[in-house]
Amino acid sequence: MKMISLGLVIFALIAAFTPRAYAQDAATQGELDKLSGQIQDVQDALAAQDKRIETLEKKISDLQDKVNTPAGNDYASTDDLKKLAEQVQEIDKKRQEDNQKILDTLEKIGKGGGGGAGVDLRHSPDVSTGPTTGTGTSAANTGGPQQGYEYTILAGNTLSAIAKAYRAQGVKVSVSQILAANPGLSANNLIVGKKIFIPAPQ
Repeated sequence: MKMISLGLVIFALIAAFTPRAYAQDAATQGELDKLSGQIQDVQDALAAQDKRIETLEKKISDLQDKVNTPAGNDYASTDDLKKLAEQVQEIDKKRQEDNQKILDTLEKIGKGGGGGAGVDLRHSPDVSTGPTTGTGTSAANTGGPQQGYEYTILAGNTLSAIAKAYRAQGVKVSVSQILAANPGLSANNLIVGKKIFIPAPQ
């Protein structure tokens, strides 16, 4: 019964975050799918443990019946009951650990879809010191160099996470603006170590 309610809570949380996950790029969606798969694996493990607990509880019940039955030599010893109780405690401990894994995974999903980790603006010009001058397709349209920032792509970065990090620093930039300022850049194939230009919209 607890397993059913836990499953409902998990699916409700996943459903709540699905619209935002679809709004992110393909890399973020892939990471979300991976996390969903990990949640499913943990759920399957919990279901298997529930079955084992039910089997052990039945054995304990049968042994208690034997103890209470004044039959000849067909009875369970105290040691038998103690061993079964220890097994139940071990399985319950494992279930609690799996529950914590589920909560940690859901927390990752809730904090940004689980993708784009490792955005580090310390390797880029400090946002607080003002933008630098760069070139991009939009710069040609304005007839002069465009103001912005240079960012070096790190492992695990996505354009949506990079844009979000700059917006958190007060630079209101979108993924489409980053793509427009970096001709040939693919949101689905970011190259680690490559420097890209982050435009600072006027």
